[in-house]
Amino acid sequence: MQGTLSKMKSSLGEVVDYYLPIGDQQLHLNPFIGKQLTLTHTGNIFCCSCGKKTKKSYSQGHCFPCMKKLASCDMCIMKPETCHYAKGTCREPQWGEDNCMVPHYVYLSNTSALKVGITRHTQLPTRWIDQGATQALAVLKVKTRQISGLVEVAIAEMVADKTNWRTMLKGNNADIDLHQQAQLLLPEVKQRLAEITAEFGDDAIEYLDNDIVDIHYPVDHFPTKIASHNFDKEPVVSGILEGIKGQYLLFDTGVINIRKFSSYEITVTE
Repeated sequence: MQGTLSKMKSSLGEVVDYYLPIGDQQLHLNPFIGKQLTLTHTGNIFCCSCGKKTKKSYSQGHCFPCMKKLASCDMCIMKPETCHYAKGTCREPQWGEDNCMVPHYVYLSNTSALKVGITRHTQLPTRWIDQGATQALAVLKVKTRQISGLVEVAIAEMVADKTNWRTMLKGNNADIDLHQQAQLLLPEVKQRLAEITAEFGDDAIEYLDNDIVDIHYPVDHFPTKIASHNFDKEPVVSGILEGIKGQYLLFDTGVINIRKFSSYEITVTE
């Protein structure tokens, strides 16, 4: 199979099922666990937006011109609390309407440790799987992406908002009582939540009473030491596929972050 990479697709079951998009095709990866697999970068990168060939990938698969003009590549995507839609300066107002001015969740998860995060209402449990969470709990539903960012910033003063990917790939953490953590954390930001509600309306924030979601990954062996494969330095990534977690393939020769190499053209062989 040959084509351009994009982030792995997944479905939640007893064990996460992973599919690797290669151009217009998808390769079901779970059957390859414990087997030899080789990914070879052809040297070509094609922008995931306009399709033009580019020497370098920006913002997970874009050429430089698309990175500069697309709203999905703006800094407010990484820092949603800085959303400037209301100021009339969004790069693509309709994209903002469709993706940012819609409900989002604020959640707690167990990745490399207890973590707070946010995601669009359509992206659960995908977001949790992409981050390698073994447990997750949506605690708040909010009206817009900006509001989710403001809440996340407040909670992140007490817990991490980033995953230590090296720790995440070395194994699964002990379970965390996420309901208990929510009961401890949310009262600490009660005043900030009240201020956000006063600014954005009584329907800005909704408290949830959801169940914890447990996630199990197809991993035979976790690496004891983390060595990373990089298509920019080595065009051929090959070895026994020992597992998949988050957006990482775990080979006996090292790990590779598939999402990092979105838009890279590769061939896949056994």
